[in-house]
Amino acid sequence: MNTLAALEEVSISQADFDSMLEFSRCMIALKKNPKYIASIQENLPDTADAMHHEASILMGFDFHLTDGKPQLIEINNNAGGLYIGDAGWMPQDDISIWSDDLKTRILSMFPASWQTIAIMDDDVTHQYMYPEMQAYAALLRQDDRQVFVVSPEDISLCDDGLYVEHQRLDAIYNRHTDFYLNTPELLHIRKALMAHQIKLNPYPRSYALLGHKERMADWWREGVLESCIDDEQVKQIRALVPKISLMREADMDELWQSRKQWVFKPSARHGGKGVVLGKSMSRKRFYAFDPNDTVVQQFVPASVVRHEDVDYKFDVRLYMHGENLIAMAGRLWRGQVTNFREEGSGWTKICVC
Repeated sequence: MNTLAALEEVSISQADFDSMLEFSRCMIALKKNPKYIASIQENLPDTADAMHHEASILMGFDFHLTDGKPQLIEINNNAGGLYIGDAGWMPQDDISIWSDDLKTRILSMFPASWQTIAIMDDDVTHQYMYPEMQAYAALLRQDDRQVFVVSPEDISLCDDGLYVEHQRLDAIYNRHTDFYLNTPELLHIRKALMAHQIKLNPYPRSYALLGHKERMADWWREGVLESCIDDEQVKQIRALVPKISLMREADMDELWQSRKQWVFKPSARHGGKGVVLGKSMSRKRFYAFDPNDTVVQQFVPASVVRHEDVDYKFDVRLYMHGENLIAMAGRLWRGQVTNFREEGSGWTKICVC
């Protein structure tokens, strides 16, 4: 289960906080922009036609802090990390944009019409985040909702919608990472969504427009952003998004020679899975990538904080619901990629000063 880091809080500057929040809100606005949607329409799956207007629950924006502007590393469609086991919910700084507590902000994301809810993930009881999903269920039950924490096979499709234990579902809080509902185990969820028989959040359209890493490459593709927003907004986005492109469009010899400048990522995976730093990559590993499913992102070193003579790498996650900031958290770790295996690693409170 999630753990708190040895360093209980990390301070960031007001300027960095403002830049990250302004950027996140800019991206949420881009997601609603008809010209942007039209420019990438051919890359959107059928399921992106469902649920056009809802704000996505807990969309996570992950940043590294640098000497210049913060740099976006990833957008997570269903970001976890707010519940820290025995320590409870992640402590939050007292910042001016919040007038209520974290639990109230979390509940505000779930419409009152969602009275019967399934929290769903693959093989749910064996998930690392299962205790967190149970915590969300407990919080929603305190708000008089009926909540089930289930795997897809626990949900049945009937003529009028989806059911768990003979109870018709109003909505699913989706923690599954098949964001497009393509796998056979999610076919019944897909059918119900496309028939408007269920609310699903986070949902395929949200991932298709912002979360898929090929979108980050689109933001650097000449003419895409320029066709839908003004020059100042284009500059704002590219100032915080490290340059990124599709491996299939690169000259492989040149890319190999410059590999130390890049990070190689599967375009449709999440949470750092499958990420390889070019500076530590063998030629065999380089040519093992599937160019059609790999993006190449400019390497931006993680921030470093020191605690008890130990250096930890550090990043910041903003949890958004539409334009509303719900929470913040930091991650501390040691090693090449984000993980909590080393002693002292874990989640930490973010303070703005």
